[in-house]
Amino acid sequence: MANVLISADSTCDISGELLENTKALLIPLHIIFDDKSYDDGVDIRPDDIYENFAKTGALPKTSAINTQEYIDIFTPYIEKGYEIVHINIGSAISSSYHNCVEASKMIEGLYPVNSCNLSSGSGHLVVEAASLAAQGYTAKEISDELKKLVPKCHASFIIDKLDYLRAGGRCSTLAMLGANLLQLKPCIEVNNQDGSMTVGKKYRGKLEKVLISYVHDQLDKYNNNIRDSRIFITHAGIGQKYVDIVKAEIEKLNFFSNIYIERASCTISSHCGPGTLGILFMTK
Repeated sequence: MANVLISADSTCDISGELLENTKALLIPLHIIFDDKSYDDGVDIRPDDIYENFAKTGALPKTSAINTQEYIDIFTPYIEKGYEIVHINIGSAISSSYHNCVEASKMIEGLYPVNSCNLSSGSGHLVVEAASLAAQGYTAKEISDELKKLVPKCHASFIIDKLDYLRAGGRCSTLAMLGANLLQLKPCIEVNNQDGSMTVGKKYRGKLEKVLISYVHDQLDKYNNNIRDSRIFITHAGIGQKYVDIVKAEIEKLNFFSNIYIERASCTISSHCGPGTLGILFMTK
């Protein structure tokens, strides 16, 4: 039986001990400044992007992992007898999944999984994949099981200011100024059927109150159908007090076995800016 390697795009936003426990290989997407390419989380950090934006008002471009990169990275593992389950950022957001599928046609034993999600929404799948691998599942069996779990992973975020969305061409200057003036904070929801993003409820008021309402709105939406194993609080550099407020609100529920705090990758952060926080969980 071949050994199984779990890997994922760097956008899965899991780190530290949790990542170590999965033994997953993370493959960085690319961040491009002035025609120079950096590897997300390797030689560039979100704060570097924020510093540059504060100085210049310019955001970097982001680039998918291409087919040849996947082949070059995975081939040595295949030659050592591994089979690989690779979890991609949603195909509606990036071409990484398509490129990984093309790579799988050229190297046997690679099983790409379209997470139809981003950030720690796909991170849930990495953790689940590692658990299945530890139980002795084959790569194909893991891939098949993950595809069943894709629609059970839920991701959404509150965005405090729309400056980064405006700079990235995702909203007009007029909409940004109006939202900021009225203290409107949109909830961005990920469609776990394809990974596309839509605007959900638009909250109004101070961020701390908005975050508390947001937590309850998202969890109440699924009533008693939520899995209690873990929840991620993932942010793009928001102040610690806001992280603490959200964590305390979730702890009051006395429901989740594990609450993980994660910092979003450069790819995610460059599109939403530092005042962004989301909760990401699974349903049964």
